Amino acid sequence: MAPQRFHEQFQHIQRALPDVPLTMGPDDSAGCLYEKGVLLVRDGEEAPFVEDAVRTHFTETRGLVPDHVRREGPQTGRTGVTRIRVGDPAGGEDTVPHALRAVRQAEDRRGRRLAGRNHVVHIAVNACPGDEPVPVPRAEPANPAPARGRYDPATAVGVLVVDTGLVHDHRHYPLLAHTTGDAQRAETDADGLLRQYVGHGTFIAGILAAVAPNTDITVRGTLNDAGAVLESEFGALLFEAVDRDGWPDIISLSAGTPGEDPEGPIGLEAFMRELRDQHTLLVAAAGNNGSATPFWPAAYAGLPEYAGSVLSVGALRADGEGGACFSNHGPWVRVYAPGERLTSALTGFRTPVPYVYQHSTYDTCRFVAGDYPCTCQYPPHTGVLSEGLASTGGKPDQVMFEGLAQWSGTSFATPVVAGLVAARMTRFRERDPRVAGAGLLAAATDRAEVRGARAPALRPPTWRPAPAAIPALPV
Repeated sequence: MAPQRFHEQFQHIQRALPDVPLTMGPDDSAGCLYEKGVLLVRDGEEAPFVEDAVRTHFTETRGLVPDHVRREGPQTGRTGVTRIRVGDPAGGEDTVPHALRAVRQAEDRRGRRLAGRNHVVHIAVNACPGDEPVPVPRAEPANPAPARGRYDPATAVGVLVVDTGLVHDHRHYPLLAHTTGDAQRAETDADGLLRQYVGHGTFIAGILAAVAPNTDITVRGTLNDAGAVLESEFGALLFEAVDRDGWPDIISLSAGTPGEDPEGPIGLEAFMRELRDQHTLLVAAAGNNGSATPFWPAAYAGLPEYAGSVLSVGALRADGEGGACFSNHGPWVRVYAPGERLTSALTGFRTPVPYVYQHSTYDTCRFVAGDYPCTCQYPPHTGVLSEGLASTGGKPDQVMFEGLAQWSGTSFATPVVAGLVAARMTRFRERDPRVAGAGLLAAATDRAEVRGARAPALRPPTWRPAPAAIPALPV
């Protein structure tokens, strides 16, 4: 992803988490966002060991100050993690890399990681290309279109969507008549404009309901702060979500964080261990970084001990014949599904809602990894947009929504696959979602070209492909 785009998203997420000093890493690369000056460690005996090791290293190293090293998180908790402050949050240099080096030798001796960054988990890790919805005419049908079938509360498959919640009038959209969950907080700002990422959870629920009509969908507002949450809080919020109504058949999660560590984020370990022992299938987005770097928790699908409980989903481009340029890829991605230019419900149908773009999104871009061009462009937005998507040259970019929208991202390929698993459970009267997921993959004979390789692809029968013309790129 272009560094400028990552910096734009960094500024946006920092506004969403104003009380948390964030930085980029590792080494100021466009890899991930994390909390500045804080380590995340397991509670219990490892926490004081790491705290002492960091304090000793900082005391013995010129230029490092041990005064701020202290425990900030709880001593014990269900998530099994705690925060250790390793620097002044108002200071200039981030001390996390130094603190990680302080425990590296101990990690090598023990054969396991002892500390990690406190990552930001987000629904749109970068800002390109598809993290902004585009309005469509009210008469344009949903894509995927509603599948044939009926809702039966006695046999409906339970699906939990961990996202931004539901807009207040979501039930005006017929497919969401029996969808429940948390209300989206603060849908509009003081000027009546739709806030960024409002409607994301509603959009996903609409896709799920279209692909699998016989579902009980619950959308939680776990990611209500513009789609962002710290790793240290995310595990507890996931536990809270499943505790409210019990473990569902399927969890659809379109958020995560990049990470090179082969064990995954420390903050998710406890939840993932408990998930493994349940019947629930986690269907998780592979991320929008256009990279092969593992994206967690989707990348748990690549670990043998979690392969049966996690299904990772990458995105196909609009024509369905290849991988979307923004989609992460690699052997840890189990399957690809349509994720470009899908159409679903964003708001209700009664009152049009204006939306201001925070930055230009659907313009021509290149990814650093592989230099793949985006194929999902709309005309570049540089001014106020008319409903015909023509730039007027004004400021800011503003469009009106009347219910349906078109959106791109692995966020939306994920509910497509979650819906296909649920539909298979209904069709074959399967009670175990993991068996249904494995059966779905085993029966998938379709393939798509993803970064030069043939990969498994799932295309719902009611999904309509669109042209994926690659525009001319500047030299």
